[in-house]
Amino acid sequence: MAILPTQKKGEVADIAFLLEGTYPYVRGGVSSWVHQLIKGLPEITFSIAFLGGARDMYGDIRYELPDNLIHLEVHYLMESWSSMIPRAVRGNAAAFADMNELHEFFREPTAGMSDDLFRRASSLIGKRRKGITRRDFLYSKQSWNRITHEYSRWCTDPSFVDYFWTVRTMHAPLFTLARLARELPPARVYHAVSTGYAGLLGVMLRNATDRPYILTEHGIYTKERRIDLAHAEWIREFRETFGGGLDERVGYIRKLWISFFEGLGRLTYAAADPIIALYEGNRLRQVDDGAEDSRTMVIPNGIACDALSPLRGKRGEGVPRVLGLIGRVVPIKDIRTFVRAMRSVVSRLPDAEGWIIGPDEEDPDCARECRDLVRSLDLEQKVKFLGFQKIGDMLPRMGLNVLTSISEGQPLVTLEGFAAGVPCLATDVGSCRELIEGRTEEDRAIGPAGRVVPIASPEATADAAVELLGDEETWRAAQRAAIARVEKYYDETLLFENYRRIYGDALETSRGSHRVRAS
Repeated sequence: MAILPTQKKGEVADIAFLLEGTYPYVRGGVSSWVHQLIKGLPEITFSIAFLGGARDMYGDIRYELPDNLIHLEVHYLMESWSSMIPRAVRGNAAAFADMNELHEFFREPTAGMSDDLFRRASSLIGKRRKGITRRDFLYSKQSWNRITHEYSRWCTDPSFVDYFWTVRTMHAPLFTLARLARELPPARVYHAVSTGYAGLLGVMLRNATDRPYILTEHGIYTKERRIDLAHAEWIREFRETFGGGLDERVGYIRKLWISFFEGLGRLTYAAADPIIALYEGNRLRQVDDGAEDSRTMVIPNGIACDALSPLRGKRGEGVPRVLGLIGRVVPIKDIRTFVRAMRSVVSRLPDAEGWIIGPDEEDPDCARECRDLVRSLDLEQKVKFLGFQKIGDMLPRMGLNVLTSISEGQPLVTLEGFAAGVPCLATDVGSCRELIEGRTEEDRAIGPAGRVVPIASPEATADAAVELLGDEETWRAAQRAAIARVEKYYDETLLFENYRRIYGDALETSRGSHRVRAS
């Protein structure tokens, strides 16, 4: 196992990244972005607090850690409630009563919560005197009384056992976060790359230290969790009817999880400044979800065009009829639509192949279903699961970079493909349309760098793929547009300039504070 960098006594990181389930243990867009930013700003020192689910969900570190990453520590939230020997305690009745408004907020997050109220409520979490310890939450009479009261008051569909374990699983990580807010090595600025538990840790750290707190969202965390929860088979409910949307028919447990993550998002938006999105559509979604408009901004992704442009020279003379989907094999990437589209593509272009390029260990059930679908459609010779590969080896051999996702932010892989001369075929999610067709009038004049298709439409995906791969001039025009757009609007030097300025402002603000805790 890799030896993690450890902050030396008295050392203070400039920026502490707060990451949930991403870098450096999982490859993908967010992880690549974090690695890129740390390497691209060598004059700034970074630390990382990594929050994972269960220990066995992650393997080894997947990146070579940069020299300016001076500290990395790892915490598993699913261990928050499972590592103590049960022992009954009474619990502090007054503290549990004081926490009631926080619980009410998580149940109805649109009602809002004042910063002072959250400071008071969160200060009780994990505090031994006049607060609520983790043992109090797990084993006290007061906790039992609270859970049974809330179940009787609100819950009608699920069994009490399901409700009880939902409350435990949902809230036990808060005690881990409260401990981390007290014990993490010091940093001058905190930067979360999602809302959720990592975002809440940032709120607690800001409250504990009065240090600046920055939020960047690649996708909208609450939206993505709604999608995940819509498909979550581990949520079992008595009267739930689910027809593909989240509405009043969704059972109580599912609603409870959705409201909880919405509440975490609103708390994070209330504390962070600035709140950064990758494109305008997501910035507007942040505002709709409770972010203050004046504190939001857009900073697009950027890629190393100079490093990727030599890949164009490695391409053969013709247009390879290879459709490459570069991404994790997880439900949100909708690999099944890609597989179904390939059935139609190969019936019209018999020499076409579909490559699924990315790790498949994150969701074994999803990976198994996708492989079963390939077999059932008799595509085993045409659709290949290649696992993780070096992108520089793959892009010159691809004719199309395909994303069939049901949710995206601003996918780095699309920009990387553009720089390597690969047009993109993507669903109409996130910023994919503006990447492919252009954002401004000047940008749109460059022309389309591929095609945009509806979500979950195998036939539309297949039609667009055949149109591009079946006519070389159409494909060449898309390639020229892809190269021109990425070089003009999405080079990584712009990304580094923007974050160098934001970090510089935050560090200047931080120097005015004298509340950095000793390591």
